[in-house]
Amino acid sequence: MRRFLVPLIWPVVCGVLLALVMLDHMPQIIDSGDHSASDGRQAQAVAPSSITPTITPPVQRTPPVTRNAAPLQRGPGTASYSDAVQHAAPAVVNVYSSRLVERDHHPLMSDPFFEQFFGNSQSGRRRMLSSLGSGVIVSDEGYILTNNHVISGADEVQVALQDGRETLATVIGTDPETDLAVLKIDLDNLPVIDLADATNTRVGDIALAIGNPFGVGQTVTMGIISATGRNHLGLNAYEDFIQTDAAINPGNSGGALVNSEGALVGINTAIFSRTGGSQGIGFAIPTNLAHGILNDLVTRGRVVRGWLGIEAREVSSSLASSLDINAPRGVVVSDVVDGGPAAQAGIKVGDLILSIDGKPLLDAQTAMVDIAEIEPGRQLPIELYRNGKRFKVTVSVGERPSRPVTPVQSEN
Repeated sequence: MRRFLVPLIWPVVCGVLLALVMLDHMPQIIDSGDHSASDGRQAQAVAPSSITPTITPPVQRTPPVTRNAAPLQRGPGTASYSDAVQHAAPAVVNVYSSRLVERDHHPLMSDPFFEQFFGNSQSGRRRMLSSLGSGVIVSDEGYILTNNHVISGADEVQVALQDGRETLATVIGTDPETDLAVLKIDLDNLPVIDLADATNTRVGDIALAIGNPFGVGQTVTMGIISATGRNHLGLNAYEDFIQTDAAINPGNSGGALVNSEGALVGINTAIFSRTGGSQGIGFAIPTNLAHGILNDLVTRGRVVRGWLGIEAREVSSSLASSLDINAPRGVVVSDVVDGGPAAQAGIKVGDLILSIDGKPLLDAQTAMVDIAEIEPGRQLPIELYRNGKRFKVTVSVGERPSRPVTPVQSEN
């Protein structure tokens, strides 16, 4: 009898367990009817007829005044900038610089035993390093503007023109603080580019970059002027860059940034890049600044800049407020050169410079650029703040002394 019941027990147990599982996970099978009734009661409770509508009175406002734009004039536009390129490109040259450097050699090569096999030739320990860039012919006399970092430390500089002529160039002068250099070549019938007034350059203007990227040969790229007056980039001591999205790549340094008429508006000098290639942020030195550097290097052999003999840093508005200074911002003197113009006028470390020549001082680097443009010897009034008092001094502007400057490490 027990043997007969055992086979029947397991199906019953399994059925009970299955029923329990279904009741636990699918209760709607049992109480679906109750839910539907409940849903019906809830629906009746929230019937629209039982809701009292609330009417919000309209707000009494006049519509905003807007300005309607004129219909967009879709003219044919400029189909080609070939005339501008044809006018400017012949004056853009390829610049090749080279220098001899000592080759690293193994200490064993100085051993007499190895010298009998390999010799002791000094020339074998030297190698030639070459770099490439671009330049722009700006004068019939053969003067060429390029970047200082293109020819820095070069033992020989060679220039190749678009018409196929090549010649050695003489370095007239360099200015590492703006990353500019002037070369000179002696050839006849030179193509010369026209210089535009960079102060008339506007954001949105068409820009063409001409140079020798990656050494592939003269190349033209197009974009627009993205910004003007760019500084605080840490590229040069004196910065007033034109920014463009025209593709600028390694080898374009020293090349031309021209407008839609082929006139020079800037010397391409650097790019902002995380990869080493163009990412649409390039910088050019405006022609007005480059022209002044050109004149100084040719006529004087150096760039003459005004100098006060101080170092300064910016002061925030909060610090000015805590010092009860009636000025939004200023710069504080962080260092004074002994015997310099500022020291002779009585300026001390910690003084707050509020204005120079009546112009409020808001930025330390901009002030340095403005002072550099002042002719040495001029009497310059400066307003200072010290120990809770305002006072004025007059400084005789000196000439900025020449000093070794680390060459600019540009990315192109």
